[in-house]
Amino acid sequence: MNIDWHGVYPAITTKFNKDESLDLKTFRDHLRVQVEAGIHGIILAGSLGEASTLSRDEKLELLDTALDEIGNEIPVLLNIAERTQRDAIKLTQDAEAKGASGIMLLPPMQYKADDREVVAYFSAVAEATDLPILIYNNPVDYGIEVTMGMFEELISYDNIQAVKESTRDLTNVTRMKNRFGDRIKILCGVDTLAMEAMVMGACGWVAGLVSAFPDETVVIYELVKVGRIEEALKIYRWFMPLLELDINSKLVQNIKLAEVAAGVGTEHVRKPRLPLVGEELEHVQNVITDSLEKRPELPEVKQPVS
Repeated sequence: MNIDWHGVYPAITTKFNKDESLDLKTFRDHLRVQVEAGIHGIILAGSLGEASTLSRDEKLELLDTALDEIGNEIPVLLNIAERTQRDAIKLTQDAEAKGASGIMLLPPMQYKADDREVVAYFSAVAEATDLPILIYNNPVDYGIEVTMGMFEELISYDNIQAVKESTRDLTNVTRMKNRFGDRIKILCGVDTLAMEAMVMGACGWVAGLVSAFPDETVVIYELVKVGRIEEALKIYRWFMPLLELDINSKLVQNIKLAEVAAGVGTEHVRKPRLPLVGEELEHVQNVITDSLEKRPELPEVKQPVS
C-alpha cells in the first residue's frame, strides 16, 4: 500500500489484561473505533504503545491482529525501536513479510549514537526493505536529533519519505519545507503543537489523545486543511488541557485513563509502569472530567480533504 502521509495517524495504545497479557479483543475494538472516526493510518507499538515492554513476537502479534481487523482500509505501520541495527532490520523485514504498510523508525535505542552512526543505521534499514519509512525525530525524549544535514544524506533513499517532527521547535517545519519542499512529508508528533504545525505546512498529525478522542482529532485536521481555522481553533482550545496529558512522563497512564472515560479502553499498563495514584490521579481525572463536561459539538466538513 502506498502512503501519502496526509491525515491523522494515531500512535495507538497497546491493550493489556490485568495480568499484563495482550488484550487483543479490546485492541480490535479500539482499532475499529479509530477507523470509524476517519483516521488516515495507524502506528503500532510506539512509545505510547509501551514498545519498550513488548517482545518482538508481541509486536508482530499486534501487527497480525491489526491487519486482520482492518485489512487494507488504512495504512498500518509498525514502530521499529530496537537496540541494534541487526534487530531493527530483522523486525522490519518480518513486518514487511506479514504485510505492514510501512514503519516508523527511531534512532538506536539505549546507545546514544552520533550523527554518522544514526545515518548509517537509518540507511541500513532503508536498504533492507521496500517499506515506506517515517523517521521519528524526537531529541527531547531520546537525546538524538536528526538534523537537516542528516536528512540531506537520507533523501537518497526513496523509501525514507516522512518525518514525525517532535523537536518541539515549530520553525523546523518551515526549515524542512524550505530545504526539501515536499520531498519529506512532515507529520507533527507533539499534540500541543499539532494545529500550529499544520497551519505552517505539516501534512499530518501523529497523535496521542486521539486514542480517546478520535472524532475531535480528525475534525481539527480536516478543518485546518480546508481553511476553517476559527472553527478548528475553538475545538483545539477545548482540547488543549487533554493534549497536555501527552507531554508528560506518565503519558501512557494519562491517556489510558482518558480512554476509560471515553469508553474505548482500559487503564491496564505493563510494569514497570504502575497505575496513577494520589494527587497525580486526581489531577488527571479532573482534567478529563472537566473536558468531557465541556465537550463541543463537532461541525461537519463537507469539502473533500486529502
